[in-house]
Amino acid sequence: MNETPQVENGFKNEERGKEGSDNVIYVGKKSIMNYVLAVVTQFNSGANEVVIKARGKAISKAVDIKEVAVNRYLPNIKTKSIVTSSEELMNEDGTKSKVSAIHITLAK
Repeated sequence: MNETPQVENGFKNEERGKEGSDNVIYVGKKSIMNYVLAVVTQFNSGANEVVIKARGKAISKAVDIKEVAVNRYLPNIKTKSIVTSSEELMNEDGTKSKVSAIHITLAK
């Protein structure tokens, strides 16, 4: 299976269509280093800003990704903002449930 990190997270497809969404890393089930590599690659490709997005159990992984990327590979990158929120999702059985989400914005 050759899925990108963007496929595994469950974020709404509408979010991917927004301008500037090329620099968004959606955290899912892959290893932390896959996402760290994605962040480093974005900055090395000329991006001035990268957003790491995660929901639910992946929130702690998103924080780890940010810490590894900034402390080990990109010491000149700063944390621009960290935004937490709660999103309401429709379950398979038709019920609604709230899920926590985080958006970490890194900038040069």
